[in-house]
Amino acid sequence: MSEEKLGFVGKPVKDIYGTHIGKVVGIITEIDGEIETVGVDCGSGGLKQLPYEQLVIQGEYVFFIPKWRLDAQRLLRQKSLTLKRIKALQDIVAENDSMKEDAELVSMKYEKKLSEIEGGEKQVNDKLNARLAELEAETRNIKSLLFDAKLQFRSNEMKEESYQQIRVQTDELIEHIDNEKTEIGNVRTKLAANTLENLNAVSVTEAAPAKEEAPAESSPPIVEVAPVQEVAAVVAEEEKLAAVSANGAEQSETSWLNQVITK
Repeated sequence: MSEEKLGFVGKPVKDIYGTHIGKVVGIITEIDGEIETVGVDCGSGGLKQLPYEQLVIQGEYVFFIPKWRLDAQRLLRQKSLTLKRIKALQDIVAENDSMKEDAELVSMKYEKKLSEIEGGEKQVNDKLNARLAELEAETRNIKSLLFDAKLQFRSNEMKEESYQQIRVQTDELIEHIDNEKTEIGNVRTKLAANTLENLNAVSVTEAAPAKEEAPAESSPPIVEVAPVQEVAAVVAEEEKLAAVSANGAEQSETSWLNQVITK
């Protein structure tokens, strides 16, 4: 077993939105030595076995990836590739009608695959809707807790310092929830937009010749200079993304996640 995999032990675990889950206390392996699950001490929540495929080491933390994210990302890749191949078949037939019969045989295979993927897409959307309902319920519970703390503060049952601590913690939890809800919305938008019609529309737009513009009257070139603060921000962001990409290069299935791990 590689030292990298053993590196899980002892590290704190968070979800990718920053919420603390617990600490890794051990691992369970398959008979061939591959990690099956990772044991995480969740305090009063007890010891939980988290699937290895849903975990990624980033710096001093182990981040837990929601299952819906992995399912949605895998589905997006499969659907995108299948649609590209179907379009390629259509283009081949359009260019050479004599290959129509051969293309139809292959096309049936990919259309069947697309039908299976669309069935999986419905399941993923159902999971996303269920998760959104859970997040809404969590938000209500958090707001109820904060409101009760405010009542205790106003009735002089709680010191202001304690109330402010509760407010900071609950605001942070709500921020994590809002981040996940935003990402779910983005995933649903990508799934809905990933269609053959949109793929064809993009191809038509790219193939359309650019309009020739009349030559403009000669004038001194205008050079726009970005403010120093903007340049510094761009450089810092590029360095941050480069560092994150380098750290996650060996995690092929979840390398895309490194760009959104911010805490």
